[in-house]
Amino acid sequence: MNDDAQLIEQTLAGQSAAFGLLVEKYQDRLYNTMVHVVGSRDDARDVVQDAFVQAFLKLETFHQNCAFYTWLYRIAFNVAASLCRRKRPSVSVEEARESIGREPIDGGAGPSEHMELEERRRQIQEAIAALGDEYRTVLVLREMDGYCYEEIAEMLDLPLGTVRSRLHRARLQLRDMLKDVLHLDD
Repeated sequence: MNDDAQLIEQTLAGQSAAFGLLVEKYQDRLYNTMVHVVGSRDDARDVVQDAFVQAFLKLETFHQNCAFYTWLYRIAFNVAASLCRRKRPSVSVEEARESIGREPIDGGAGPSEHMELEERRRQIQEAIAALGDEYRTVLVLREMDGYCYEEIAEMLDLPLGTVRSRLHRARLQLRDMLKDVLHLDD
């Protein structure tokens, strides 16, 4: 029996501290993914908190034929989708930039290079945010979180072909949106 299965068993037996260990194990990973899915650190915190509460309440429905994180991700994704439906329209680009934060930049870059890198980063974030939810989610899971197609299909409860198709379309849309930024030729 793996660690997650033992912790789930202990939680179901009334040892709520065991669920706390599951939270500690997965909260950062889930949070980092949800930041990209919902586009806001504050919203990602809310989504993750709600997902863990729902997971705790529904733990007896968990079937051990899939990984606990996969099951938890599905819950979080559904919470995020509900949040996005309620919150439209979305935040401004400036608010999104502030909530997501800045990526570290090489200290050796000069001021003009720093500005160019910052502008390119901003344009890429805007392009990812402009993708439809179904495309952005698959792209983030694959390219930013490094999940394989099969894991994504299981997390999102989609056929493998749909995952491949959505990822292909997401990449094409992103390429079209960033053609000028990346100086791509047709």
